[in-house]
Amino acid sequence: QVQLVESGGGLVQAGRSLRLSCAASGLTFSSYAMGWFRQAPGKEREFVATISRSGSNSYYADSVKGRFTISRDNAKNTMYLQMNSLKSEDTAVYYCAADRRAVLDLRSERYDYWGQGTQVTVSS
Repeated sequence: QVQLVESGGGLVQAGRSLRLSCAASGLTFSSYAMGWFRQAPGKEREFVATISRSGSNSYYADSVKGRFTISRDNAKNTMYLQMNSLKSEDTAVYYCAADRRAVLDLRSERYDYWGQGTQVTVSS
């Protein structure tokens, strides 16, 4: 079955960096557009970034543009989120998701598979 497993979360001070990974199995990874979403306590899940099948195109939420970078390695069936200049408002559970339509989409309901999430906590 399809599995998406996030890793790399943790506790970090504001201004520092973290890199999240999403390891995929049970699907043809290079055929899926991929995305990162996050959910803070008491808030709805929100879009963070998405990347095309080849990795040549990406799109970011305004709140992370210029600080976060999404990438993927299709040979390793893995997607990444490099997060720099972290802020306290970036604190959330981060989820990776796969979209079989292979379309860059901001809407979480359009994604077919989800990981369990990894906690990112930024202390100020």
